[in-house]
Amino acid sequence: MNSKKIQITPTNLYNYEVRRKILLMYNMNKIVQHIWEAIRFENTEEITPVFDPDYPIRSTGDMRTWYTGKPCEFTKKSHINFCVFDSTWEASEAFEFDRNPNVEAWVKNDHLNFEIHYIWQGVVKKYRPDFIVRLVNGEHLILETKGQDTQRDKTKRRFLDEWVQAVNSHGGFGRWHWAVSLNPADVPGILEDAMREEG
Repeated sequence: MNSKKIQITPTNLYNYEVRRKILLMYNMNKIVQHIWEAIRFENTEEITPVFDPDYPIRSTGDMRTWYTGKPCEFTKKSHINFCVFDSTWEASEAFEFDRNPNVEAWVKNDHLNFEIHYIWQGVVKKYRPDFIVRLVNGEHLILETKGQDTQRDKTKRRFLDEWVQAVNSHGGFGRWHWAVSLNPADVPGILEDAMREEG
């Protein structure tokens, strides 16, 4: 902190030690996040997946029966016969998955325990992407739906990208892609792009 490696704007705060320390204290989570990510990404030689020791491989066939009061709809191309929708946006995307010729199967990531760990402001969190899609070419797409894009969402996607790289590097689970849908109308294009994307 005394090395002046952390730049403060406006620079006249350097003349006021107490104000500078207060500013640093209020932004400590951001500072820790930034330093941690720089160290982590600069010192990573190889990315390898880490499996859950109790359930290293899961399947939609492992789903237990569960009940909900949320709106549900019957599905055609999902191994789970009904899909719970948290929004009309998700319902629109599910409808597109069922009718799109590029989709072989899909599932909403609800009660599947498919989680990607990430670090946000120095704290380990769990990220649960919205959908997993198996394309007709046998590859997989993780699709996240987002209305507004925040810094936290961008951090989640950096860890999602790292997860996809690790799984693709492992090679035992086929080829994976990820994308973000910012509008329900962009799903057909996202699916088309994933089909064309080369490894």
